[in-house]
Amino acid sequence: MKKALVIGGGFGGCAAAHQLELLGGWQTTLVETAAFLGGGCKTFYQGGHPYTFGPRHFLTNMIHVYEYLNTYVPLRRCNEHLFWTYVEQDQRFYHYPIHIDDIRSMPDAAKVLAEMDAAPGPSGAANLKDYWINSVGPTLYAKFIHDYNNKMWKVSDPSAIDHNVQNWSPKGPNIASGPREVFHDWISCYPHAANGYDDFFKIATAGPDTKVLLKTRIEKYDIPNKTVVLNGEKITFDIIVSTASLDVLFNNVHGELRFIGRDFYPIVLPIEEVFPKNVFFCYYANAQPVTRVVEYKKLTLHKSPTTLIGIEIPSMRNRLYPVPISSEVEKAKKYLAMIPDGVFSIGRMGKYDYVLDIDDVLDDAIQMAKALR
Repeated sequence: MKKALVIGGGFGGCAAAHQLELLGGWQTTLVETAAFLGGGCKTFYQGGHPYTFGPRHFLTNMIHVYEYLNTYVPLRRCNEHLFWTYVEQDQRFYHYPIHIDDIRSMPDAAKVLAEMDAAPGPSGAANLKDYWINSVGPTLYAKFIHDYNNKMWKVSDPSAIDHNVQNWSPKGPNIASGPREVFHDWISCYPHAANGYDDFFKIATAGPDTKVLLKTRIEKYDIPNKTVVLNGEKITFDIIVSTASLDVLFNNVHGELRFIGRDFYPIVLPIEEVFPKNVFFCYYANAQPVTRVVEYKKLTLHKSPTTLIGIEIPSMRNRLYPVPISSEVEKAKKYLAMIPDGVFSIGRMGKYDYVLDIDDVLDDAIQMAKALR
């Protein structure tokens, strides 16, 4: 049998191991530094409430990816969910994406609408700041974007965010009209099971030809030769599938890639629900450090007289989100150019692409298997 190494035991790594098992003929070793599989999508419990590290609803417009995951983890639709954003200067919550009906209710509606009419449009914008001002005008930009993106990316000005600004976020149009539900025209869902996605991670790695090594760190990489040092042993593989950051694979030869992390605080509250019906997430577009709060019952449908909220604060203590700054993306491209045949670098970290989500990671694994087939 041919030998495969899978680096990382999150969605991407587990899906890659599963695809190799389905192909047959592969003896797969999956290496994960944590004590569990699933990464940020692993289900934990606080006060009896199930939760993941940040809200992890499954969102896609790829039918084949939905059908693949739904086969192993039955999913229920949750297209009813709403996002709200708190704007301090108005002392009000508004729907997000910014909705035209909310704009008309703002205390400075006449000014905002006039600026929107005068906005030239986002075409040709060089950075995130220009993109938004050219799209919605300076007042809405100041209300919704400026402070939020400064703390989201830990920059002093959103003009530093200058890569792929036309696709800065998957959350929808600049100004929404019609339905207020986010992603109402996509497949949006969450597992029926109380343990969320955990059954997939177990099923995906349970094959007789798959070996999982938890709490294990690769000691040395020689990616051009598809060789690593693992538990003191030098091992060469026929293929490597990596979900790790590109700089780690190549010993930071082009410098360390920049990532933003999250500090996450799950808190149980003595009330059955705190958010209004169908409001899943609340964003905070002001200078306070919190970016987002989620009420997990909206996703999990857990029944309890208490409720669980998760508070997120951007942090430099972990590496989760690639920073969309052109200089960092160009650095990542240098690493990607070093990837040899027989090595697949997949997922958000493996491709250094912030906008990739669970569905993209699963599709990466599916496409990897197609290439091998």
